[in-house]
Amino acid sequence: MKMPKKKTTPWTVFIAILLGMVVGSLTQKGSTFFGTDLFHFTFPIYDLCGKIFINALTLVVVPLVASSIITGIARIGNESSFGRLGLKIFGFYLSTSLVAIFIGLILVNLLNPGSMIDPDTITTTVNIADVQKQLSTEESTKFTDILLQVVPSNIVDTLGRGQMLGLIFFSLIFGYSVSKLQSSVGSLLKDLFQGLFQTMIQFTHVIMKCLPIGVFFLVAKVFAEAGFQSLQSLGLFTVAVVVGLIVFVFGALPLLLKFIGKVSPSRHFRAMGPALITAFSTSSSSATLPVTIECVEKRAGVSNKICSLVVPLGTSINMSGSALYECVAAMFVAQAYGIELTLMTQFIVVLLALITSIGVAGVPSASLVAIIAILKALGLPIEGIGLFIAVDRVLDMCRTTVNVFSDSCCAVLVARSEGEKNILIKDTFSAL
Repeated sequence: MKMPKKKTTPWTVFIAILLGMVVGSLTQKGSTFFGTDLFHFTFPIYDLCGKIFINALTLVVVPLVASSIITGIARIGNESSFGRLGLKIFGFYLSTSLVAIFIGLILVNLLNPGSMIDPDTITTTVNIADVQKQLSTEESTKFTDILLQVVPSNIVDTLGRGQMLGLIFFSLIFGYSVSKLQSSVGSLLKDLFQGLFQTMIQFTHVIMKCLPIGVFFLVAKVFAEAGFQSLQSLGLFTVAVVVGLIVFVFGALPLLLKFIGKVSPSRHFRAMGPALITAFSTSSSSATLPVTIECVEKRAGVSNKICSLVVPLGTSINMSGSALYECVAAMFVAQAYGIELTLMTQFIVVLLALITSIGVAGVPSASLVAIIAILKALGLPIEGIGLFIAVDRVLDMCRTTVNVFSDSCCAVLVARSEGEKNILIKDTFSAL
């Protein structure tokens, strides 16, 4: 989602979505062509090709998440200036992301978009009854199981099973340990995982070249099963995400700027205008990074010391908009398949959304990979991403814009906490 896209256009994806909707609806159950049952002929094709695309996305999850976290933590832990300031930065990162996730969680529970889909109309390779039974176990037992997953006894087995909690825990500790190595061995390990991370990004680029094809088959499958009735559920899902992002950007973040940063939120919106427009049009925080730095430092008045640390780091790990989206998407899939999530399980969804929004930063369509990781961790059907992939491209533009604005707000808040005075001063802003 965040890496610059090389001469690609969203129109191919939009066309694939429209074709998938039309073709899927024309081949619904009961449709015939010269006496041939179109559904039973075409549905296995949609299903197979959609699963191949999902498997390709799932293939990158383990190496991508592990290398991303290890590389990021190793780099952060090695920063000479990373101390008290680093704690402040992470405090604001985690706080804003948690606020965004809880906003999304409240909205998806209120709107309940997945309930508009009849679970009997969608197929899955997962036994829904077993999943429901597993998620409905006694809370204390469930919490104990989660703790045991977080600290695994065998990391090789954890990697093989794709258990994300243990993988993330191991990667965090491993990355921190690598950052403390001062010898050539430490540099070698950092280069190794940086190389693996960059390789997996290129791997993901290759898979994303097939995105229009994958989207076509996934959308066609959904519309062949549920028809245009699925649009109502998809519309509510989109409303939940967009309203959540709006509440976060125009409600939560301005309150933080006003009462914690003691600055004018409206001036900050004006200062960040060019960066927000660039983020929305490119769907890439990385491509927007130079503009974001320019706006935060020159237009908002944050010092170079703070800006050069907070903004690039935030571009890598502060993904508030993506975290909100991942939480809503995971809940939507559970609702669509008729799986009731307990408060404890929803808390786990919040935790996973927070961690995975950090773990797969900097990857095209990163939220799809992160959502698959969340679904796998909870035992939910990963083919459920087909239920909302039709609107993912548009929502990608929205959440990237939110990610960039959240980074800039964190930079302002950190700068103000460090005693900087010339931030969003009217005379300074007007002169630029």
